[in-house]
Amino acid sequence: MFVTTAGRTNQQMIEIAMETASKLGVPYIPRKKKSIELLQKETTSDCIVVGKERLELFHMESAHPFFFHPNSAMFRIKRLINGEHDPFAEAAQLTKGMSFLDCTLGLASDSIVASYLVGNSGMVTGTEGQKYLAFIVKEGLKSWDSEYPVMNEAMARIQVIHSRALDYLKILPEHSVDCVYFDPMFDESILESDGIKALGQLALYEDLTKEMIDEALRVAKHRVLLKEHYKSQRFERYGFQIYRRKTAKFHFGVLEK
Repeated sequence: MFVTTAGRTNQQMIEIAMETASKLGVPYIPRKKKSIELLQKETTSDCIVVGKERLELFHMESAHPFFFHPNSAMFRIKRLINGEHDPFAEAAQLTKGMSFLDCTLGLASDSIVASYLVGNSGMVTGTEGQKYLAFIVKEGLKSWDSEYPVMNEAMARIQVIHSRALDYLKILPEHSVDCVYFDPMFDESILESDGIKALGQLALYEDLTKEMIDEALRVAKHRVLLKEHYKSQRFERYGFQIYRRKTAKFHFGVLEK
């Protein structure tokens, strides 16, 4: 991995790129009017590009850069404000002041909704095992301007942890998080969006195991929540109560404490 700037750069972007490289412990390479493709060929490396409005992660084997985008969270929060239904909100049963752990953060769409639901007095944490994805999402949550203050505040409150989910669960005390969440399918909906298809080559995938469920139950104060394809056997395998939705490709399952 290395860090560089967009083609049309300025001193501020150069300084941000150098600071980013320092934070990640990777080289900063001046752009010098070279294409990203040429820089990657010269270094045989992935790269992070600091642009005017966002960070982009270019994977060697992908034609599309990865960048942060809140995905469906914006219109979902607007619907909640209007008193409309959200299946995730119904299943999670989050209220002001509660805590939420997202073990499959992805682009944090559900975590943003969770952060809105728990408010300033609550806490939302998400784990991401891939170092550079964790960094891009963490920075994006802080800097993305939705032009909607309530959503910006919800994004800014989310704590991103660079860790595999199971490793992080193991260090948490018993009954320390109100709701623990798994979405093993998060990549499928995300990958349909242009500009973030590189996630498929970058993300680390952990199979949902009995050990992970057991640790989640140990950590959870109220419930463990699972989002899965409607044909999934995991609901039955681990004893989840299913919130069935007739026309949806996925359901939510809950293990109540």
